Amino acid sequence: MRIIYIYIAMLLLNFSSSAFGQSSELGSWNVFNLKYTFNDNMSVFGEAQLRSLHFYDDFHYYEYKGGFDFKALKNLKLTLGAGSYQTYKEGGNFVQPKNNNEFRIWPQVILSQKLGAFTVEQRYRAEFRYTSNGYRNRYRYRLGIAYPFGKESNGFKPFQVSASNELFFTNKEPYFERNRALLAFSYKPTKSTTFQMGYLHQFDYKINDETGRDFLQVGYFLELFRKQSTPADSNSKDN
Repeated sequence: MRIIYIYIAMLLLNFSSSAFGQSSELGSWNVFNLKYTFNDNMSVFGEAQLRSLHFYDDFHYYEYKGGFDFKALKNLKLTLGAGSYQTYKEGGNFVQPKNNNEFRIWPQVILSQKLGAFTVEQRYRAEFRYTSNGYRNRYRYRLGIAYPFGKESNGFKPFQVSASNELFFTNKEPYFERNRALLAFSYKPTKSTTFQMGYLHQFDYKINDETGRDFLQVGYFLELFRKQSTPADSNSKDN
């Protein structure tokens, strides 16, 4: 269990350093995720996000994306996704001209491990970005830990707390672009439905699209699956 405490210390340290390094008003970060599981190894998903720089005001960003997941091994999942990512200027709702008009393709690898009652997850993602400012590459690494709790029913526990920290890099100077930290609470009333609420802090370094802010994150995750297949974790990992 000692490694659990090391993971928690790393996440809290990264989160606290991010949260106090850049102050701003609380914005909103809204997520709707729909997933369909064909079998224990393969699923497809679609997701839409809408963000604002103030509390449900000054909407400046939306995205929609989709893709498929393949569970290659018990603790290894492969994903290929693509989507549209639109960032507007600050100062109002969807202020023109846009800061960025982007189409993105992203393969990713997720490694997960059970450590007692905790689940530790590492996510590696490469992004091939076709933006209004030219083509770019970006690489992301996220470390997360989750703790489900409550009375187990129908094979799942209804509550979960989680924390994650994600780093964004490019292959051009200054190489480091962004740090994103999230603390979240999830409620899962059924196997198909999950509600999530969290606090997200994003620090940006010398990038010209979305700016670093503090957000209240609200998410609704819906998973549909064939009878007798095992539903995968319906909490979104693709922010």
